[in-house]
Amino acid sequence: MVKCPVSMPNAVYLRACVVSALLLLLGGCGDRAMSRSVALHECRLAKLSSAAQCATVNVPEDRSKPDGRTLALFVAILPANTLSPDADPLFMLPGGPGQSAQAAVPVAVALAGVRRTRDIVLIDPRGTGKSAPLKCAALAPRDLFDELIDVDLAATAAQRCLAELRELRAPDDVDVSRYITPEIVADVDAVRAALGYQRINLWGGSYGTRVAQEFARRYPSRVRSMVLDGVAPPAMRTTLDVWPAREKALADVLAACAENADCKRAYPDLNATLEEIKTALGASRRVRVADPRTGVLREVSLGFDSVVAALHGLVYAPELASLIPPLLSRAQAGDFAPLLAAAMPLTSDLEQTMNLVLYFAVTCAEDAPRVTASDSSRLLATLRAPSLAARNLAACDGWPRPSLPPDFYQPLSSAVLTLILSGGLDPVTPPANGELVAKSLSNSRHVIAAGYGHIVSPQACTPRLIEKFIDTAGFATLPQSCLDYLAASKRPPTFSSLLEPK
Repeated sequence: MVKCPVSMPNAVYLRACVVSALLLLLGGCGDRAMSRSVALHECRLAKLSSAAQCATVNVPEDRSKPDGRTLALFVAILPANTLSPDADPLFMLPGGPGQSAQAAVPVAVALAGVRRTRDIVLIDPRGTGKSAPLKCAALAPRDLFDELIDVDLAATAAQRCLAELRELRAPDDVDVSRYITPEIVADVDAVRAALGYQRINLWGGSYGTRVAQEFARRYPSRVRSMVLDGVAPPAMRTTLDVWPAREKALADVLAACAENADCKRAYPDLNATLEEIKTALGASRRVRVADPRTGVLREVSLGFDSVVAALHGLVYAPELASLIPPLLSRAQAGDFAPLLAAAMPLTSDLEQTMNLVLYFAVTCAEDAPRVTASDSSRLLATLRAPSLAARNLAACDGWPRPSLPPDFYQPLSSAVLTLILSGGLDPVTPPANGELVAKSLSNSRHVIAAGYGHIVSPQACTPRLIEKFIDTAGFATLPQSCLDYLAASKRPPTFSSLLEPK
C-alpha cells in the first residue's frame, strides 16, 4: 500500500505519490513502468530544496567480464511537476572528468522550466560520488590553503596514487583502466534502460559534452536532442590544450585593463607587474601569508607557479577575473593573501564535487597518449609558468592506457538536434571548440554568450533557451530577445581597486 502524507508541500510529492499508487492499482501497465527494473526511493540532494527519487543501477566494471566486479551506480530523478510527464527525460552529464551528479544540481535547479513537463535524471558517473568512488590516500581531499600554495601536490600525488593502486591491486579489486569514457557512456545507456526510458535528451557540461557526443555516436536512435555547454571536441587533448586557452584568457584580462582608461591609469603595465612578481619569488620564496579562512599568519614557500595557478582559476569566472588587476598590484607589494583568498572558493567547490582519481584515470588514458614530446616542447615555450604545465603533463606517466574504439577521436557526424553553448570568455573550452563540433552536426545551432565564462546554462536568460529548445525540439521558438542579449553581453568591468569597478 502507498501511504501519502496528509500535507503535500508541492506537486513533486503529489505526483510521486499518486503515480506510485496508480502503478500498483493498474499493475504497471504503462510502457515505462513495465520496463523499469529498479526500485525508487525518496532521497535528498544538497542544494536541492525538493525531494528526489533515487535508485541504484548495477553494471559490470569490465563489460568483457560480465561475471567480474559489479559497480552500483547512484541515480537521482528530479520528477516532472506534472502527473503526465513527457516520455523523454533530460539526462545531465557532469564535467571534470571526475565530477559527480552533485556538480550538475545548480544547473538542474536553473532548468526548473524543463521539469514542468519532463523528469531530470542525474547520475554519479562510475568512480565518483556514490558510484563506487575511486579512492587512494595520495589523492584524498587536502587542506585547501596548502593546495593553493603548493601546485606540486596534485601532480606528485597522481604518481603516488598510481603506485598505491598497483600495490593494493587484487583479482577482485578496482581495475582503474575501466574508468574511461566508453564505459561511462555504456553506463548511461544502462541507466536509461533500467529506468524504462526509450529516448532521452542529453545535457553535457565541459567533459560531459564528450560523454554526450560519444553516447550519440554509439546510441543514435536513443537521443532526441542534445545541449552541449562548454564543448570538448572528441579530439581535444585536455592535458595539453587547456594551457594555451587559459593563457589567452589571462592575456585578454590584462588587455582589457589596458583598454580601460581608469584601469590603465591605476595599473599601467600588468604584464610588467607579473614579471616583477616572478623575479621576486623566483622558483620559491618564504613569505608570510594570512590564511584567508582564519586570518592566521603562516610562513609558507610560495612560487610563481602558484600565482599563475591562482590566476588561471580566477579567469573561469569573469566576475572574479575583473579583480585581477588590483590583486596583482597587492601581490607586487608583497601581499599575496587577497589573491589566494579570491581563488579559494573555486578550489573549495572542486573538492566537494570532484574525484581526482577518476580525472587522472580518464585523461591519462584518453588524452595523454596523444601528446608527443614535440607537442609538449612547443607548448612549454609559450607559457608564463612552463614548469606548472610540465609537472601536470608528467603526472600521467605510467597510468593505464587501455584500447579505445577506432573512431573515438573522430568528430561526431550526426543529424541529432543539438544546441551548442559557449561562453565568449571561457578559458578552457572556448567558442572555437563549439564552432569545430558544429561543422559535423548538421542539425545544430551554436549560441555564444559573449560576456560569460565556462558553463553558461544557468546564466541570465540561457535557461529559457534550453527550455524552449527541449520543449519544441527545434530552434524556431528560441526567444530572439535572449539570443540578442547573450550575443551583446560584455566582459564585467575591471576594478581599479578592490573597492570599486571602473
